[in-house]
Amino acid sequence: MQAATSTVDPAEVAKFEAMAAEWWDPKGKFKPLHMLNPCRLDYITTQIAAEYGRDLSQAAPFAGLRIVDIGCGGGLLAEPMARLGAEVVGADAAEGNIPVAQIHARQSGLEIDYRHTTAEALAAAGEQFDVVLNMEVVEHVPDPLEFLRACRALARPGGMMICSTINRNARSFAVAIVGAELVMRWLPRGTHDWNRFITPDELFDLLRRAGMEPVDRKGFVFNPLSWSWSISERDLSVNYVTTSIRPDRA
Repeated sequence: MQAATSTVDPAEVAKFEAMAAEWWDPKGKFKPLHMLNPCRLDYITTQIAAEYGRDLSQAAPFAGLRIVDIGCGGGLLAEPMARLGAEVVGADAAEGNIPVAQIHARQSGLEIDYRHTTAEALAAAGEQFDVVLNMEVVEHVPDPLEFLRACRALARPGGMMICSTINRNARSFAVAIVGAELVMRWLPRGTHDWNRFITPDELFDLLRRAGMEPVDRKGFVFNPLSWSWSISERDLSVNYVTTSIRPDRA
């Protein structure tokens, strides 16, 4: 499928396409995501289970749920969702990511519908989902409101969207730009544009304007002493995540 481009910045897509082959290398250019992933999954699975009354201790607790992962990359989130029993669509505007994700899913014995497409194209096709995963994407698009409106259209009435991004302040510049890109070299220089970072209040406002009802937000906090991430109720100073619900009305 040819990807629509109205909510896509080609330069941002090119950055990630250049790194596509390294998605599943925990020591490669996506090392920060591999480190963060258990924390992200903890938040995501807890929110979905609470919203849909699922018991995570049971086999395939997300059976019957349809989930889309926007900006799926190599499948770091799509694969765990499939293992939990969900029907998963992984969408990415970077064409090079799709074969990487498809190959890894086959090797893992998972059936995931990976597509080179965008949120807007999926919405135009009438696709709808119980859960929209929108993780670390909104800071890379030229028009966050239009992007979130497209994501809102993908959530069925009563469905949910989980959206994470990076706060915009002096600390996030020091951590996400100077620390991650220049000092630690976890990411290639220029991966992020600090001016595109979004504060939690701004994101809540954008979600409401897009037609969603925000219900939760928490921080992802990195501890350099334990070299690990954790979820914080209060510290949203750098990485943070939100949950919002599409109202039951159409």
